[in-house]
Amino acid sequence: MTDIMTQFETSPNRYVVASDGVKYAYRKLGKAGTPPLVCLQHFTGTMDSWDPAVIDALAQNRTVVVFDNAGVGASGGQTPDSVEQMAIDAEAFIGALDLGPVDLLGFSLGGFIAQAMAARGKIAVRKIASVGSAPQGGEEHLLEVVTAAFAQNAADVRLPLFFTASERSQAAGRAFVARGAKRTHERDPESGKEISDAQAKAIIRWCADKTTGHALLKRIAQPTLIVHGSDDTMFPVSNAFEMFKAMSNATLIVYPDSAHGALFQYPEMFSAHVDLFLNA
Repeated sequence: MTDIMTQFETSPNRYVVASDGVKYAYRKLGKAGTPPLVCLQHFTGTMDSWDPAVIDALAQNRTVVVFDNAGVGASGGQTPDSVEQMAIDAEAFIGALDLGPVDLLGFSLGGFIAQAMAARGKIAVRKIASVGSAPQGGEEHLLEVVTAAFAQNAADVRLPLFFTASERSQAAGRAFVARGAKRTHERDPESGKEISDAQAKAIIRWCADKTTGHALLKRIAQPTLIVHGSDDTMFPVSNAFEMFKAMSNATLIVYPDSAHGALFQYPEMFSAHVDLFLNA
């Protein structure tokens, strides 16, 4: 299957069996000849949780790979309950595709995984874009925020979960939901309790570990772009400042009137910022 330009909405599902024996589902699109950008997903998210507007824009200038990590979506295996094992699984997937040096885009939990992969040094990571994430020992309100979002009985739980209450933010949220619903073929199955329980445990453990003094961040030498929403209630923006201060080569951008899904609220601006960062 050739690496021709295609839209994320119609990009076919592909599969690869890695050295760990897990069959990983992925989609690959964009422009060949640049370091691939591998996208690491949020809590309970699948390939279909990505915003097509973001993925399509990023794929204009590079190869973009999205995938379901072990135990999630259309991939096999079991969902780990630790960030370290999720990083190991992601490394196995990248190794199976023989991608060479990669850039990483980690959203939320995916940002944890990107940090772990860069610090481990088992694969060649060139640059990192981390969005709505937190360092080890960071502040998290995962269960509280998720519970409150479901209690609102919104048309889509992502509206209160990823966007602020302002009309501007909610309008952007409705547009994001509509974009994501356009794909009808080969959609991933929704994540169930087994996945959410394991990933919640991993997130809580990561943020509860306050003994490291940001030692992991201090081991990351790769250029890193940190993007955060100004009013993120799940992982407050203070996490982004902590990461920025602890890392040796980080740039920080905070988007206004935005919550956990800042990249989905500002898809054009976010994609342009990531594109500029990766090309620099």
